[in-house]
Amino acid sequence: MANFPTKHQSSLPTPRKIRRGCSKELYRTVKRLGLYIPNELLQQGESLYYKKVIGNLLWIGENRSNRKVLADWWDQEVSAELAELWQVDREKLSSAFRAAFGG
Repeated sequence: MANFPTKHQSSLPTPRKIRRGCSKELYRTVKRLGLYIPNELLQQGESLYYKKVIGNLLWIGENRSNRKVLADWWDQEVSAELAELWQVDREKLSSAFRAAFGG
């Protein structure tokens, strides 16, 4: 049997795409929060989020089309540390992320 190319199956994103995606998602989240986050804290938050995504890349790749599941993962894995770093309410941060992310 010949191996046919898988037309609708895409490969995992590159680290550059992941970093840019994390940055965009957090930018949109901060915008919806309506708070000022200093640039240094924003970069630390992006780094934290990026590391979490890289650590769970295979699972995230498998669930890339299910935004609700990805937003639930973000709530469990990222929101607590990010809320503590930025000193904001976790519930407000989670709802702002869901509004920005679409989950």
